[in-house]
Amino acid sequence: MTLTPRTALTIAGSDSGGGAGIQADLRAFFANGVHGMVALTAVTVQNSLGVQGFSEVPVDVVTAQIKAVATDMGVDAAKTGMLATAEIIQAVAKTLDEVHIGRSTDTPFVVDPVAASMTGHALLREEALEAIRTELFPRATLITPNLDEVRLLTGVEVTDAASQRAAAEALLEFGSEWVLVKGGHLREAADCVDLLSNGSEFIALSGPRYATENTHGGGDTLASAITSSLAKGADVPTAVAEGKRFIERCVAESYPLGAGVGPVSPFWRLAP
Repeated sequence: MTLTPRTALTIAGSDSGGGAGIQADLRAFFANGVHGMVALTAVTVQNSLGVQGFSEVPVDVVTAQIKAVATDMGVDAAKTGMLATAEIIQAVAKTLDEVHIGRSTDTPFVVDPVAASMTGHALLREEALEAIRTELFPRATLITPNLDEVRLLTGVEVTDAASQRAAAEALLEFGSEWVLVKGGHLREAADCVDLLSNGSEFIALSGPRYATENTHGGGDTLASAITSSLAKGADVPTAVAEGKRFIERCVAESYPLGAGVGPVSPFWRLAP
């Protein structure tokens, strides 16, 4: 008898290079044993050297995709990635309420606030950042910003454990249930320490730092792995711990591709 797997929905942009965006999300969903579904928000023109341009998907098409899969196939957990504009963010938030996804429901919702490039430059205008703060974060079970996104969203510059905790506290004021402040961009630290908090618990998750520049799609892959675990019924601390173990192996097995930054790799899960 064939068993139907749990389902996970990614609401995000496409990466023509296949290393990040919905491509990374679907690879991580598959590697973690859940059926992946997509609501495409933007089509990017990019490769290992970076993003050369993008085109937004019309807002009504974005919301129709969410409704189509949620009302027919069901969603056990959902995540966001690149949402591009304040208009798309606001429409997505409203649609999630309509299909009963988010922290006030039984369906976990992870927000990966894709707001900064690999070099730390802002990818979103201030009105879109404000929409993330006011529309998405209050609906989120978990948010997963990197340190550049923390700075853009809160103004907090994370340089050590104390400022990482201050960042978590500042982010929680926007209304999410949990926050994971990722420490991968704190390059002078010997280990990669992520801080998970719900305001009363502060859980430091330490892992190795690998000597590789091939980290494209790492944030997407981590958020998708966490979403996969949530879809299968794990609580947030367990899902985050499982996601961190998964991304550590993906970074360790990352590979060069093209003339720039290569992708992290979930292929280790397919090894015999």
